[in-house]
Amino acid sequence: MDRIELTTSINAPIERCFDLARSIDLHLESTKQTSEKAIAGRISGLIELGETVTWRAKHFGIWQNLTSKIAVFDYPNSFTDEMVDGAFKSIRHEHLFYPANGGTLMKDVFMFESPLGIFGRLANFLFLRRYMANLLKTRNQVIKAAAERAAH
Repeated sequence: MDRIELTTSINAPIERCFDLARSIDLHLESTKQTSEKAIAGRISGLIELGETVTWRAKHFGIWQNLTSKIAVFDYPNSFTDEMVDGAFKSIRHEHLFYPANGGTLMKDVFMFESPLGIFGRLANFLFLRRYMANLLKTRNQVIKAAAERAAH
């Protein structure tokens, strides 16, 4: 299983950062490059414990659907979404929030396992890990900008 860890410092309250990270609407804004849409389950607003969302997006020129469920929810400290259906063998994304220097430290722990055994591991090594990390970095910058814009 591959693991990506990112930390983003945000000059905004932890509650705002937590809510923006679970906002379906902001997620859509952060994934414009993949034409992502929420097509089933919670399709707008703030996702809650036990809820699912199905995303439809174009990655590598192929339309894909991925359904995830909020499996852990501890407001405003953490929430975890897990893939319940999609192209990967598994995905688990832990969103962690810590108060820091009058703002928030947002940490992502993103774990994924590709299908197809050795071919999936090779794809991870060659391009998929970097691709997924870049998607997360873009998303985090959108969250940061929205949180800090609202703080002023």
